[in-house]
Amino acid sequence: MVGSKSLISDLHSKYAEKTWNETFKLVRRCMDKSRGDTKPCEPLIRCLKILHEALNVSSLSAMASRLEIIAKQRGMGSHLSPTETTCYLTADMFYLEVLLLPGGGVEDVKLAQHGEAPVSSESLLQLLKSKKFEEFSVKLKGLSSLYNIPGDNETKIKVYTALQFLGKDLQKISHLPRALRECNLQVDMILNGRIGYLTAGSEGIPMTIQYYISPSDILLMSDSERGSVGQMALVTVGPTDSTHKLQMASVIPQPPQLDIQGLPLFSPLCEVLSEMMPACFQLKLQPPLPMLSSFVEKLSQITDVAIADADLQWAPFPQLMMTLLGENGGDKTWAGQDAHFLVPLPGREIHSYVLPGAAWEEATLRGALVSTVPFSHPAHVPALLELLRHQCAINTLLASCITSHRPSPGPVCDLYCEVLPESGSSLSVTFHLSDSDSLSVLLVNVADSRKLTCSLFAVGSEDQSMDEYVSRVLKRCMSIPVTMRALNGRLSKRTCGEPLPACSSTISTADGSPASPPLPMSCEADGSLSSGSGLESIGIPTTPSTAAMFSQDAMGPDATPMEAESAFYLSVATSLSVTEVNTNPTANPYPCASVGVYSHWIHNNNLPEHI
Repeated sequence: MVGSKSLISDLHSKYAEKTWNETFKLVRRCMDKSRGDTKPCEPLIRCLKILHEALNVSSLSAMASRLEIIAKQRGMGSHLSPTETTCYLTADMFYLEVLLLPGGGVEDVKLAQHGEAPVSSESLLQLLKSKKFEEFSVKLKGLSSLYNIPGDNETKIKVYTALQFLGKDLQKISHLPRALRECNLQVDMILNGRIGYLTAGSEGIPMTIQYYISPSDILLMSDSERGSVGQMALVTVGPTDSTHKLQMASVIPQPPQLDIQGLPLFSPLCEVLSEMMPACFQLKLQPPLPMLSSFVEKLSQITDVAIADADLQWAPFPQLMMTLLGENGGDKTWAGQDAHFLVPLPGREIHSYVLPGAAWEEATLRGALVSTVPFSHPAHVPALLELLRHQCAINTLLASCITSHRPSPGPVCDLYCEVLPESGSSLSVTFHLSDSDSLSVLLVNVADSRKLTCSLFAVGSEDQSMDEYVSRVLKRCMSIPVTMRALNGRLSKRTCGEPLPACSSTISTADGSPASPPLPMSCEADGSLSSGSGLESIGIPTTPSTAAMFSQDAMGPDATPMEAESAFYLSVATSLSVTEVNTNPTANPYPCASVGVYSHWIHNNNLPEHI
């Protein structure tokens, strides 16, 4: 121990008079010494990185040295031009030109992808001007990942070429004409576009597809933020154990011929230039998406490319949702236990939602977090996105019942609900009205992300238009608690003998179907959004009931964004008209709902045993 301290003291004394530049040179000489392997010495790289971070970059040589360290970290080469005014960062498939200034500044950054001329990159330039070296390093990592394919440079060039042609074909599909369903063009592209909202790749960022956005995301953010939220997928390419035939030319003939669904007729790969490669295209989902096992199987059926089971960790689906939402309280196990949540709503109303562990433990209802979806042809993408949207709709509904609030002594809930799975795409909500001695069931069927239907099964329920009303509320808010409060209010008025709100006129679309109620935005003639003030600006008539709903007294001093969001959608629910009667009521699959078949649920929620 004494010897170690003496050695350190001797080293301190020896280098106390040395300048930082001499120390840098010493570390570099150590790095440049011949070693048994070709990889740089990680401890020395970390040492030099720490030394550089301790000093300001105030000279041309300091900037060049910092760029050299970043290049080594990313497995790239680096060198200065003969005039020492330009630093080159080089990789097999791309390189950067960094034009340096005497004071350590940067005049320009040019990026040259394989086979392309150097192009100035404003984003990379700003990162270096701001001395954000970590973010600059991450950008280089993104560029390298575009060519993350094993093999020689010829193979990498072919894979990159295939990816380029895929991107061009996806853009062609995205530009095909189609009918609009939403007022806002960007939201319509996200939710209904064949390729979602497509953003071309640039500067190391792959092509991005935004394919789903929830009503709460639309409500709580501005136009400038809307393009960076929701569910997105990066279009990339990755290595595979087996070979796949990938396009080396466009597979969409010009002019395109469309099928009955408005999609182009693709040329067979055997008729266009293509290559067998040890790679396939990928949709990198951001964030990873919880998917039921049946949906994961459908992904493989679309693409004929299986998702490696080793990449999937199966678990009960509510557990995945709780983990993703950060609401599992640190408990990593499900163990068949019931999950119980309290959902606060405007007007200090509280709902109780129970997800029975035993019901969600079935093997068919297990799921996994999916982060990568492999495919080999642009024709796969529209079908994949529709399936991903379908899963997102189910997840959004289930997530609306999951909060950080847990039952505790004291609070009395206004509505007790139990959420049970009926199939992979439907669930039921069993609830009890305070003024009734029987249970009621709301069956929610999610046929796809746009087709959601509700069927109410309650004792004495004869108003067949109620199903249509509840379905419309659910489609607009995508929230079970908000829908249940709207339904509870309607049923309470009915049981109390009060007349239901008068029906207002229904706006119809061009094909004669009822138009969707307004989203929290107003639409200008050019399709852009405007943010007016007052309830009228979001399409809700100002009435005493809606005004009271948004008042501070109704919301409470500690109203959360979720409660504010709920208040809006409740106002939408009160403004919806019930103009169509369901002439073909669904047969009641719950004939015993009124005799208390959910006895364990009643017991857990302290309801009277005679129900």
